[in-house]
Amino acid sequence: MKTLLTGGAGYIGSHTAVAMIEAGHDVVIVDNYYNSSPEAVRRVEQITGREIPLYEADAADKEVMREILKKEMPDCIIHFAGLKAVGESVAKPVEYYRNNIDTTLTLLELMKELRLTNFVFSSSATVYGDDNIPPFTETMPKGACTNPYGWTKWMQEQILRDAQTASAADEGTPELSVVLLRYFNPVGAHESGLIGEDPQGIPNNLMPYISQVAVGRRDHLTVFGDDYDTPDGTCRRDYIHVMDLAEGHVKAAEYAAGNKGTEVFNLGTGEPYSVLEMVEAFGKACGHPVKYEIGPRRAGDVQDSWANADKAKEILGWEAKRGLDEICRDAWNWQSKNPNGFNA
Repeated sequence: MKTLLTGGAGYIGSHTAVAMIEAGHDVVIVDNYYNSSPEAVRRVEQITGREIPLYEADAADKEVMREILKKEMPDCIIHFAGLKAVGESVAKPVEYYRNNIDTTLTLLELMKELRLTNFVFSSSATVYGDDNIPPFTETMPKGACTNPYGWTKWMQEQILRDAQTASAADEGTPELSVVLLRYFNPVGAHESGLIGEDPQGIPNNLMPYISQVAVGRRDHLTVFGDDYDTPDGTCRRDYIHVMDLAEGHVKAAEYAAGNKGTEVFNLGTGEPYSVLEMVEAFGKACGHPVKYEIGPRRAGDVQDSWANADKAKEILGWEAKRGLDEICRDAWNWQSKNPNGFNA
């Protein structure tokens, strides 16, 4: 199966490229390098021993994407491309709505035009909002999101559902197969240390910030609030190793190729950890304490979020296998070998 990964040079995309190739599939990558690096693709090639077709392009650019898709005619598109930082989305909502929704609309229009049918979408647990109580299950109604990033995922899910429904009713168009993957918190790195999370500028997510403090790039971590109703007062999240997540995409793409309709799967571990628990665990992995300070709560954060991933286990045959120790070990292996990321 040939799979085209939009945003495939990014953190999750690059690890998924490894997992897809190791599962015997062909991979094509499209990326504009807004928050990624072509060096990541070169290293994926080093890990897998395979040359990967790579296009520098914006997934919202319809004319360019038409030519790429016509040339490659992939069996499946896995759509990673998008802006993804909760805090930044609060400060830049228009940019988030424009970028994230436009890319999905463009791809759907071209898929209909070229009669491509299989689509796996990089969604997020943020669509559960703060109306639901964890562990979140796929049968729960989508909630009122707490930030624009979450709303873009909420809206893209709806667009994809509607497009799939319309395709099923249109006798002149092949029916779409849509898989919506609701991620929880991807962390860690490939065990080789060759690829990992390398955010541009100041990290917006917890683990890369902890990593950069531990390696000396930043002075300290700011913990956003210690007055939540949790055992240590800090927010709790379901942290999933990025290679477990990548392997979930392989299963999702294979499922999409053999089924029609829309399916939703949570990809998480079902085990929540607080911010301070993550700080402590990473300190053990790197061999020294990670300096942190307590700050005020951050706009857009929810207190608790973790998965029930039973559906993915039952239908896809997937479950997370790597635990917190492996997450921190692999994240530190990546950061210590690449203290300045791919620009080292």
